[in-house]
Amino acid sequence: MDFFDRDMSNEPTIPEFYKGKTIFITGGSGFMGKVLIEKLLYSCPDIDRIYLLLRSKRGVGAESRLAQIYSSACFDRLRAQKPTIFSEKVFYVGGDVMEPALGISGEDRALLVNRVNIIFHVAASVRFDDPLPFAVKLNLGGTKQVVEFAKEVKDLLVMVHVSTSYSNTNRDTIEEVMYPPHADWRDTIQICETLDEHTIKVLTPKYLGELPNTYTFTKQLAEHAVRELRARVPLVMVRPSIVVSSVKEPMPGWIENFNGPAGILVACGKGIMRSLYTEPDLIADYMPVDISIKSFIVAAWMRGTLKLQPTDDIPIYNCCAGDLNNITMGELMDIGKKMAAIMPLNDMLWNVGGTITTSKTIHYIKVLLLHCLPALFVDALLWLMGRKPMLLKVQRRIYIANLALQYYITKQWNFNNKNFVKLRSRIKAEDHDDFYYEMETVDRNEYFKQCCIGGRKFLLKEKDEDLPRAKAHFTRMLILDKMVQCIFYGTLFWWLVNSSYVQSLMSFFVN
Repeated sequence: MDFFDRDMSNEPTIPEFYKGKTIFITGGSGFMGKVLIEKLLYSCPDIDRIYLLLRSKRGVGAESRLAQIYSSACFDRLRAQKPTIFSEKVFYVGGDVMEPALGISGEDRALLVNRVNIIFHVAASVRFDDPLPFAVKLNLGGTKQVVEFAKEVKDLLVMVHVSTSYSNTNRDTIEEVMYPPHADWRDTIQICETLDEHTIKVLTPKYLGELPNTYTFTKQLAEHAVRELRARVPLVMVRPSIVVSSVKEPMPGWIENFNGPAGILVACGKGIMRSLYTEPDLIADYMPVDISIKSFIVAAWMRGTLKLQPTDDIPIYNCCAGDLNNITMGELMDIGKKMAAIMPLNDMLWNVGGTITTSKTIHYIKVLLLHCLPALFVDALLWLMGRKPMLLKVQRRIYIANLALQYYITKQWNFNNKNFVKLRSRIKAEDHDDFYYEMETVDRNEYFKQCCIGGRKFLLKEKDEDLPRAKAHFTRMLILDKMVQCIFYGTLFWWLVNSSYVQSLMSFFVN
């Protein structure tokens, strides 16, 4: 019988399945992790408890970090409607996915092994330029440690491993299947633990082969570390594409990082990015974070209500828009410019700009002329005013970020998401309001409008009362931009008209 065709009529609803369950989450302090915690607490309030694996970071202990997580605007809805549920249900366990045995003490490990029922492994580094040893230690080694822990858990109903739709970018069409590994994951860990840093740096491009970066490479190998457990642990693998702002939950437009289109829209809105190297007709696969999280929760319910058989394979879901609803890079840039005029950002450095450039050479020329030279000029003014120069540094970060993104915004993939679509069809009618997800009905213009508003509010911390001042500044920048263009092109025209070549040509025609 097909995994999706089984009779679900006698199975519990999603909140009933999660009732009384203990959940263990890695990566709970990240963007997706926070939304997962919030959604579980809001829509499945009868869970027993959630344990978050937290390490000390920059001198801040795990207990303080738990408080920092809850202070996020992501939990505004919970604070308003269920003010005590977080403190009653969410606990931390000191540890680190990069440490042996997850860095968990013997006492805490014994507690978790005896209590945990559901595991969500979300922790990962999403930086594309991490050195191979670090990416291997976190994305691959961390997954290995979670797998070893899952084998010990006595009453585990399901483990959800969060991978990425881009784990097999050497293929044009990416199906919901397990592809052959690009290397042996055990050998890869051993190589990174034994070879010196310089040797690994030299060997990395050759070792990655057809894959573009260490992120994609290590996430692909991590899938195989998980798959080896399929006969012993009930597993689910979810592969989100580029995860962006929420459609609806916990509020429209919720975003916490500058990854993906958020950074591009903000840089254009501030007037400091004038060129983006991509194709205007290239389709970008963006997945709202709340739709992703709903699929995690539903996938865990679907697998967790079925008893594990030795012959079971892992259900794999490409959590992506695919053909359901997509947007081109050209359309995204147009929406961003329109929104910047309606709701401009504070303290724009120049008029809203940014054009798509399809030639790499022309793009580099634009970067030098339109990014670096103005940045040097502004920094010189700041230095003369006794203030700290900063724009060239910002432009450098934008350039590095664009380099990392270049592979993903210059190449087209076809993502198959049949399992992802089938999964939602199994949701019971009584669970539709809280857990049913659709990409087809998302209004792109309204959605990206909310993305821009959310970026302004949650990333840049700008307030609505500042909007009149921002609009006035936007108008000044628009006028200044037009004036500079008139002066530039007027000067260029005057120079051409008065050049000896043009003068000779005019004399020739007159005579």
